[in-house]
Amino acid sequence: MPRNLLLAAALLAPVLASAQAGWPAAKPITLVVPYTAGGSVDYNARLVAQRLSQRLKQTVLIDNIGGAGGAVGLAKAAAAAPDGYTLVAGTDSAIAIGKLVNPAAYRFDPLQALTPVAMLNTAPLVLVAGPKMPARTYADFVQLAKAKPGQLTYATSGVGTVLQLAMELLKERSAIYVTHVPYRGGGQIATDVIGGQVDVAMLVSTTAVPQVLGGRMRALGVTGPARLDSLPNVPAFSEMPGLKGHVMVSWTGIFAPTGTPPAIVHRLNEELNAVLQEPEVRARFGEQGALPGSGSAEDLGRFVQAEHARYREIVRKANIKE
Repeated sequence: MPRNLLLAAALLAPVLASAQAGWPAAKPITLVVPYTAGGSVDYNARLVAQRLSQRLKQTVLIDNIGGAGGAVGLAKAAAAAPDGYTLVAGTDSAIAIGKLVNPAAYRFDPLQALTPVAMLNTAPLVLVAGPKMPARTYADFVQLAKAKPGQLTYATSGVGTVLQLAMELLKERSAIYVTHVPYRGGGQIATDVIGGQVDVAMLVSTTAVPQVLGGRMRALGVTGPARLDSLPNVPAFSEMPGLKGHVMVSWTGIFAPTGTPPAIVHRLNEELNAVLQEPEVRARFGEQGALPGSGSAEDLGRFVQAEHARYREIVRKANIKE
């Protein structure tokens, strides 16, 4: 073995030995969910935490810390000791968008303060309309929006969410002007879309699919790279004229405080990937129209950086501010 490789192995050996000897058996692992209990992020985090606990033979506790669109929970996780006992389920909006649109809520930079561990899941978005909306297809909606510039409305769960960014990108590419109606969370959106208080809404597939299958809403398009198995008759935007390549997904990753030893990050990544390959876990995600994550911690890091750069450009062009 070359001398430099021997030296690297010698330097890494104590780190690996320390990780195996002192982690994870010393105390419970806390997985921070930066949102209140009951939402899709909380549900998926609990699903994975239970199985991760079984694999590590170590308790994994969920700590729901809501506030400021995820910033409060992220801040607590970022300030924790980087010893492998604190993780956080970070979403697209909180990790890669929030500081761009609401810097006052982010006294820290999530991209610097947190290190990627593993992708939890991705889910496409669905543009939905209520029964009172006359547009039956996205092409109909565009035609109606051009006939009534600024008069049609679209709802999302808040300013600076990936939902708003996806719709703003659609507006730009379709050359339409539709007014944003931000809600605090998604609970009321379905009621108002169905009742006609807002014309359309951009929802994560985990929320939209049950509404569409239940006949309460009509789907106009999906932002994923292909049609959803659960909504095979709803076209992806990327297959529509003028929208080729329009793909945007909601995502959640598992992160740890920056400085967490690489050996621990690697172990967690391996175990989480194994959990996400379990048939029951994949089936649970599939029921929501979501895709379980996979890949290395480095893969997640590159993905997040690319998404952040993309989001930054959309925020700039649409002048999105909290």
